[in-house]
Amino acid sequence: MSSPALGTARRNDRAVLVIAVLLFSSLCAALMQSLVIPIQSELPQLLNTSVSNASWVVTATLLGGGVAMPLVGRLADLVGKKPVLVVAATILVVGSLVCALSDTLSIVLVGRVLQGIAMGYIPVAISMVREVAPPQMVNGAVAGVSATLGVGGALGLPLAAWIAQDHDWHALFWVSTVLAVAMTLLSLAFLPNTHDRHPGRIDFVGAIGLAIGLVGVLVGVSKGNDWGWGEASTIGMIGGGVVVLLLWGWFEKRHDDPLVDLGTMSKRPVLLTNIAGVLIGFGMMAQSIVVPQLLELPKAAGGLGQTILQAGLWMAPGGLMMMLFSPVSAKLLTRLGGRITLATGAFVLAGGYVVAVFMTNAPWQLLIASCIVCAGVGIGYAAMPTLILSNVPAAEAASSVSVNTLMRSIGTTVAGAVMAVVLTSQTFVLAPGTPEIPTHGAFRLCFVIGAAAAAAGALVVLMIPRRGRTPEAPVADAPDAARDELVAAAVTE
Repeated sequence: MSSPALGTARRNDRAVLVIAVLLFSSLCAALMQSLVIPIQSELPQLLNTSVSNASWVVTATLLGGGVAMPLVGRLADLVGKKPVLVVAATILVVGSLVCALSDTLSIVLVGRVLQGIAMGYIPVAISMVREVAPPQMVNGAVAGVSATLGVGGALGLPLAAWIAQDHDWHALFWVSTVLAVAMTLLSLAFLPNTHDRHPGRIDFVGAIGLAIGLVGVLVGVSKGNDWGWGEASTIGMIGGGVVVLLLWGWFEKRHDDPLVDLGTMSKRPVLLTNIAGVLIGFGMMAQSIVVPQLLELPKAAGGLGQTILQAGLWMAPGGLMMMLFSPVSAKLLTRLGGRITLATGAFVLAGGYVVAVFMTNAPWQLLIASCIVCAGVGIGYAAMPTLILSNVPAAEAASSVSVNTLMRSIGTTVAGAVMAVVLTSQTFVLAPGTPEIPTHGAFRLCFVIGAAAAAAGALVVLMIPRRGRTPEAPVADAPDAARDELVAAAVTE
């Protein structure tokens, strides 16, 4: 007869295995964000299309993720997390294969949308890990899985640059196919069937309305610099999207089983955390856009003259910094709580940009600034889901984390648009007949804006009440016996 201590050790081992699968799979899904960035300038030739059309290869994944995340989260709350995670991983396999087998823009866009939809895996994984992790591992596990959203994007740059430099561009998608197959099989074999379904039904009208509104706003914002901010197409997309989202909110407030419970989302801790998510997401993406451009700009133009691969390698330590700060985030969460931890991360993020303003003359200087920025992102991204899950009912855990992840994505989209405006508003011509190049001052202004956004995020976080819980205890506060029952399924199925 096994001792209680041995039984607890075995349950903890099973929980660690489940957490490892969720970490690996979330990282694979997050890699899709930056998969094609190293070959973005070559896409018009590779796909035989215009520069404007080729940019949709990046935008499509953003749209797919933005539209899918709230729906995926709601499905996970209704039918259980494991089935949704397995389906999301399978969608990533299909999307990767579609891209790997095609040379046509329209087909590649379909694959990239599917890859974006699969990013819905990450918020559901965050909500699951909080259920299955033993109490002493909860903060560290949530921090690790949540940080993959930033880590994947950062590590994806050098990985994709290396693959694209030495192989045919299709190899990028063959690698993502292999990773997607691995995450599908691991999710199917080792994730527990948590039996966490909650009564309800899918609000299809709400899902369609949200999709239309988000697509309108995100497309308008992401393409505004290309189309022109004063053009009817840009104003129509953004304005029309906002109108649809307002109508969607009116409809959801009156729906008896909404896709997103706006009552929960409007509670002060949740609302302010989501606003901070937009600002911190903005801060993360600003350095991901600006630093590589400054690194790759020719020395004659005031840049640092690095190749795509070299720029990716200079950026890679930032992704590793996010990983290294996951345990630090966990300790801060345990000692200080989610509110102070998130504010700390935002202030560190702002500090990294302040350093960047004064250190732009060598790659190693940008490396230091990027590592500070990424440390702040790692701390902040770890704290956000903890704040959300501590203030929502268990029946809305996955959907609420998905909305928060969507807010981060909106922040990254806005950052891309703002940085593009800044970098194209202050330019000079190196030689007659050559393209306009951003001035060094434009890059520094981008860093100032990033610092301001992050600092604003910190101030928003400090407005969150020190204590605020819903009457219904969050999943993470479930007794150990319930958590043990969940992870036991990982070896009995």
